[in-house]
Amino acid sequence: MSDDLKRRVESSRGEDLSAIGTEVTAAKSSRLWVEHLPTWAKELVTVGALPEDDEDERLKKASLVLTATLITAMAVVWVVTYASLELYLSAAIPFTYQLITIVSLAAVARFGHFEVFRTSQLALILILPMLLQWSLGGFVASSGVLLWALISPLGALVLSPRPMPWFVAYLSLTTISGVVDPLLSPSDIPASVSVGFFVANVGGVSVVVFFLLRYFTRGLAEERAKSEALLLNVLPASIARRLKNGERPLADRFEEAAVLFADLVGFTPMSDQLLPEAVVELLDDLFTHFDAMAERRGLEKIKTVGDAYVVVGGIPSPVLNAAEDVADMALEMISFVAGRPAPTGGNLSLRIGIDIGPVVAGVIGERKFTYDLWGDTVNTASRMESHGVDGQIQVTPRAYEQLKHQFQFQQREPMYVKGKGRVAPFLLTGRIGRPTSQPTLAES
Repeated sequence: MSDDLKRRVESSRGEDLSAIGTEVTAAKSSRLWVEHLPTWAKELVTVGALPEDDEDERLKKASLVLTATLITAMAVVWVVTYASLELYLSAAIPFTYQLITIVSLAAVARFGHFEVFRTSQLALILILPMLLQWSLGGFVASSGVLLWALISPLGALVLSPRPMPWFVAYLSLTTISGVVDPLLSPSDIPASVSVGFFVANVGGVSVVVFFLLRYFTRGLAEERAKSEALLLNVLPASIARRLKNGERPLADRFEEAAVLFADLVGFTPMSDQLLPEAVVELLDDLFTHFDAMAERRGLEKIKTVGDAYVVVGGIPSPVLNAAEDVADMALEMISFVAGRPAPTGGNLSLRIGIDIGPVVAGVIGERKFTYDLWGDTVNTASRMESHGVDGQIQVTPRAYEQLKHQFQFQQREPMYVKGKGRVAPFLLTGRIGRPTSQPTLAES
């Protein structure tokens, strides 16, 4: 393999691993942030969450509870300051919000009905700042307290299925406040206090919006990372990236790929004698180990069909020594299964076929994606398995030619293979220089 190809291999695999690492780090960061919350805070943000809620719904509910809690805590400053200035009506408005919010949270925790809590919070956050502004005498006298009402349409954008009415209501109330502003009598508030409240109102709204968006975006990052992980369980990393970028149809031709088909001998009659749970447990144990073997070598698992397992080397990115890696994996698979007792008696056994040559690979489907292979190489590898010997690895002549300097083989008599005519295949029995791990054809 050329130095240029080696560099491309290392670069492409490095980029895939880097992308995956970034996603996993984002998910871990989000989870750690939640885990570091005090116990009471964890319990608070889960108020109203139901067992049947998905993660997105839980995140939305937690965002609203967190926002209401922050505003309730900040409202203490307004209540105390206005009360100290003997502006009791103005002090009563944020105090009313505090009382209603605390009682509502307790009611949600006890009885549920989160939808009522959501609507009431959006309405209170929208209306009470306007009433407070009017009670203080207008925009300037209230230090722009109406700015708090902006949280209502922003919250509705995240929490409500119909956010536009909330935004229209906010603009309408802002307009009404501007019309009535000249008719209001400004309260006697010291200039220093007025400036301080301008800072508090702008800063307070900024803090609430920032932490709301921070919480929500971190949650989205975690959910995105989970979705990415699920996608990467179905598709190769480089293919998943191309698919997300909107590339369709997604298809490639590879001039050389090593394709392996493996089948569990006698599985169908065996499965008829087993409970469904035992069948799934058996296949899950075998295929999980096969997956680990493929991952260690940078090979790509394509699919499982019943008890058949398909893996390929050399796609979707070039892999150093792909053919050797596939041959090594085949030997390891045979060794792993050999001697393992079958649930119905006797021992388990695999039959494996390998071919090396050109393939076409691509993604099919719109909602349930599948990354699959097509071509003569795929069909021939399948025929090598189906026409093979129990407990053995059968390869085509062209696979033999590519691997004969690294592995030990035993030639078989020519046979008729559907779609190929007469073929003289070989049995792969081991690595050159190592003890033969497979029995000879005569022994088997």
